[in-house]
Amino acid sequence: MAWLAYEIERQGRRWTLWTPVAFGSGAGVYFGLPREPQAWLGWAGAILALLLVAAVARWRAGPPATAALVLIACAIGGFSAAKLRTDHVRAPVAPTRGPPERLEGWVVDIASPGQGGRRLLIAPSRIGDWPAKATPIRVRVTLREGYTPSPGEPISLLAVINAPPPPASPGAYDFARDAYFQSVGGVGFALGPPSTWVTDEVAPRRLRLTMRINAVRWSLTRRIIGALGIEAGGLAAAMTTGHDAFIPPDQVNDLRASGLAHITSISGLHMAIVGGFVFLAVRMMIAAWPWLALRIHGKKVAAAVALTAVVAYLVLSGWPPPAERAAITAVIAFGAILVDRQAINLHALALAAMAVMLLQPEAVTQPGFQMSFAATAALVAMAEVWPRTVREINTPWPIRMIQRFGGWVTAAAAASFVAGAATGPFAIQHFNRVSTWGLISNLLVEPISSFLMMPALALGAALAPFGLGQGPLDVAGFSIRLMNDISRAVAHAPYAQFVVASGPGWTLPTAFLGLLILCLWRGPLRWVGLPLALAISLAPKPTPPDVWAAADGAAVAVRSGREAILFRPDVKLFGAELWARRRGLDPSGGEAARDPGFECDHWSCAPKAGAPLKVAAAWNLKRPLQSERLDQICASAELVILRNDFKPNACRAPVVLTGADFARGGSAELWRGPGGSWRVLWAQDVRGRRPWSWGPDLR
Repeated sequence: MAWLAYEIERQGRRWTLWTPVAFGSGAGVYFGLPREPQAWLGWAGAILALLLVAAVARWRAGPPATAALVLIACAIGGFSAAKLRTDHVRAPVAPTRGPPERLEGWVVDIASPGQGGRRLLIAPSRIGDWPAKATPIRVRVTLREGYTPSPGEPISLLAVINAPPPPASPGAYDFARDAYFQSVGGVGFALGPPSTWVTDEVAPRRLRLTMRINAVRWSLTRRIIGALGIEAGGLAAAMTTGHDAFIPPDQVNDLRASGLAHITSISGLHMAIVGGFVFLAVRMMIAAWPWLALRIHGKKVAAAVALTAVVAYLVLSGWPPPAERAAITAVIAFGAILVDRQAINLHALALAAMAVMLLQPEAVTQPGFQMSFAATAALVAMAEVWPRTVREINTPWPIRMIQRFGGWVTAAAAASFVAGAATGPFAIQHFNRVSTWGLISNLLVEPISSFLMMPALALGAALAPFGLGQGPLDVAGFSIRLMNDISRAVAHAPYAQFVVASGPGWTLPTAFLGLLILCLWRGPLRWVGLPLALAISLAPKPTPPDVWAAADGAAVAVRSGREAILFRPDVKLFGAELWARRRGLDPSGGEAARDPGFECDHWSCAPKAGAPLKVAAAWNLKRPLQSERLDQICASAELVILRNDFKPNACRAPVVLTGADFARGGSAELWRGPGGSWRVLWAQDVRGRRPWSWGPDLR
């Protein structure tokens, strides 16, 4: 007992490192609620948290009581901040299954492409005859092939606008929640090419500024594509301006399989390279001019310039959430240098995490935030315990160079391994992909991206408006092609990646807690966190469902062993693949896997004698099936899934799900029990009744 007391006492002020953990836990509790709490709870919790902090400051309790009260105050504050943020961003949401409407508005930005093609982010002025109070602030529309307008253009198009899509399967990631906090109240697809909207309306001032910045970003993107071509230019544009619309799909798949997909998302790595490169370059230039070096504080000037570069890069990238989080962390790191504090330590990281969650409490639910701070915490914790070797003064320079190179290789390998291990639980739980050779590919690409690609891209983007950016862009193009060769070779190596099913819901918080104990605790007790950090890998995986149906009943999959048989391999493929990977199944069989067990036509599928399960589906929405076909489906199956609102009493199958069921419950997973009984789990029952899971139709 005395030993345990000593281990706790030796932590000293490190308990403050747990304040963002408590704050994030409070926010996580809020987002995990099945129903939205009352509005007054947000303000009441904020007041209570402030009172607890004031009480600690006034009464000066002992260290244990102080730590307990502050952590409780942070947890309550996290819950309150999440609630207040949700209420603050509340905005109109489009209805589901609405008719085509004429949309008139301004192009805000070119969004990341979806499965259907290129997408626009639009600020609508009006949608059909919708009243102003029912018109979303932003909508995202998928275009047909052809002309793509630039940011700032007023356009008019005929489109089908629906509410943001629900989760692809029960318990899967809720993209509608992200759309809610980004004020995207509708998504849809255009029924024709956009045309110019002739109007006298003037966009609000803030929107005009945003569109001007995005127009510059889009122009720079096109310039980079023109200079480097699609293969190298698409990736260069994604890492410079955040526009990933030009990256070929095959290249994206290779990057994912090789563990290099994080390169395409502007986040902590990119901010660190840009900020670190500018900091180092400015400091070296100041040191090379002795007169100036004796009259200014070179380190602080370099930090100020690097801070400016980070902010400029944030604006140029379109300030996506991962870049915002990374920029906040960089601002705190360089700000620490300006006030004579250590730039990189766990306390600075805790402050950065707290700042991010105060501004965006919803970040605790996002994989990017979880993986970014997990990797950074692990790397900083590794730096704390990394041995400092003592080098002899009179060592010959060739031996000294070999020693330094060996030290760099060792440190790089250790950093890649630690960062990969820290992000592994999140990659498994959220993406279900494990890159076997990811450590090797990252070690090979790290010097290319850090010393060649990112500095050349930064210099090329800065000089491009003056017509001087071609040289640096050529260097960046060479490095990107080299990186593509590495990713392609690794992606096609034997056993390059494999799919791992997600663990039970409790395993991710447990793994996160274990990782934090490993990183934040000082002393041998930190190893208590190791089995917790491995919870996702060690916990038994849930029994995969036998049947999956999309949120609108338009796509159905049946499990056969470790394979997912898709009734419509070319429809809702993103959702089907997401569900299959989450359950550890392979959905790549296509029609070759479907046809031996099911008889399918353009509108329906019915089981054959050798089907793994007697499941049938019909996805006609408005056109009725022929009565003979419907009778065949209902007679041959024990589970029938109908996309439309067909009356189930006309179908004599034991279990019938119709469009009305999907409109109420969203996507579904079904398990076949003994005696032909079926258990259904609906996505809406899992996600609960929250502002992002259902939107009031105000019309």
